[in-house]
Amino acid sequence: MYVPPQLDHILIQAEQIRKRIEVLGDTITRDYTSSEAPLTCVVVLRGSILFAADLLRQLALPVRLVTIRASSYGAGTSSSGQVTVTPSEPVDFSHSPVLLIDDILDTGRTLQHLRQWAVEHHADSVKSCILLDKPSRREIPVKADYVGFTVPDAFVIGYGLDLNEEFRNLPYIGVLKPEFIP
Repeated sequence: MYVPPQLDHILIQAEQIRKRIEVLGDTITRDYTSSEAPLTCVVVLRGSILFAADLLRQLALPVRLVTIRASSYGAGTSSSGQVTVTPSEPVDFSHSPVLLIDDILDTGRTLQHLRQWAVEHHADSVKSCILLDKPSRREIPVKADYVGFTVPDAFVIGYGLDLNEEFRNLPYIGVLKPEFIP
């Protein structure tokens, strides 16, 4: 297993992630089984792509997939406070239930903005599934409906999360050494 020298320690092992995603998939499937419309899963690119791919394979129900880019960070490591959303195609959820899938819930600005955006695009209901929740950084009082793991206020990389577009491919979640944090 590759462990980059910038890594301080592994916070969440690959096997823990796999098991938690199975539980999340079972829970979401149970919650949406009675829905008459397919569940529209809105995947926030790029950080959540690995999480979303594994989660979607665990859902035993009809699913529609929409990908978007949503960011409040730009090229930096701290939020600008302004969220931009760019869908990969025109969006109209046609009164179907929507599940927002993202890698990390930090300040809360992105999730709050995405919920409002989904409602504006005619979502029947909006829930969210987040791989990592970092409540110590919350600026907006928002909670995810489904959470993989709660993590401390540390710079985390791996399993889709990056530092300057690197380390997304790590199969685990690790904490970056302080001297490598920009």
